[in-house]
Amino acid sequence: MMRSNWDKRIGRTRELLDRNPSSSQVLTFYGHLLALQQRMRQNLELHAPSNSSASTPLRAQLDLAFALHWLPALLDIVQKQGPGKLAEEARRIGAIGVAEQQKMLTAFLQDDQSAATVPASFFARVLFQPYAEFEASRRPLPAVYSASLCPICGSRPQFAVLRPEGDGGKRHLACSLCLTEWEYRRVLCPMCEEKDKERLPRYLVEDPIAVRVEACDTCKAYLKSFDLTVDGLIVPEVDEIATVALDLWAGEHGYHKLQLNLLGF
Repeated sequence: MMRSNWDKRIGRTRELLDRNPSSSQVLTFYGHLLALQQRMRQNLELHAPSNSSASTPLRAQLDLAFALHWLPALLDIVQKQGPGKLAEEARRIGAIGVAEQQKMLTAFLQDDQSAATVPASFFARVLFQPYAEFEASRRPLPAVYSASLCPICGSRPQFAVLRPEGDGGKRHLACSLCLTEWEYRRVLCPMCEEKDKERLPRYLVEDPIAVRVEACDTCKAYLKSFDLTVDGLIVPEVDEIATVALDLWAGEHGYHKLQLNLLGF
């Protein structure tokens, strides 16, 4: 498992801003979210309990009071920096009161998969992600694991990563909530487990050449893959946000994303 590196993420956001003017609004907003999450992580490292119970499901370990404490700061950022619909949702959430806000966050923890497209889930993911990543960093990966859901928290994968190993690269999936990475077969659909490589097309683009769409013609799901054997400077969780154009392309060609990213793309 890889521990968080917030300075690296924020630095990558700034770097991509210079290279991708078409994604500047999305990246600028994401940079503000990363700065908030960095503050949350720093607070956790100072004040969180020193031990984590691996026998307790990770979602049950996430602190609702911690998320509620940081919610006003997030609502303020979204209202000032976010796109119109999210800003409107932030104003609505700010007006519903603490009891309803708590229900919203609890609903996300209880069933993340079905709530993936609900606008309010954006706020829950931003708030719980630093805590989930912090808890995951203190838990060991299972010695043998081959499923497509995260072995630590049970969430769907957000993207795939090819990391250098020997003379080639080994495929990993990365969790959409706690960002845990685990090995996964290269020729296998994480959604329906299709194994026929003829039904698992990979679409590459010229720029950035290290990013591609890994699709399945059986279930029509896809996720993006980041090849660190080609470009070792990629920070996948940031580049995933920056490559919105690939998500639009995949949707136009009849594919649906296995898991929408933090910003709903």
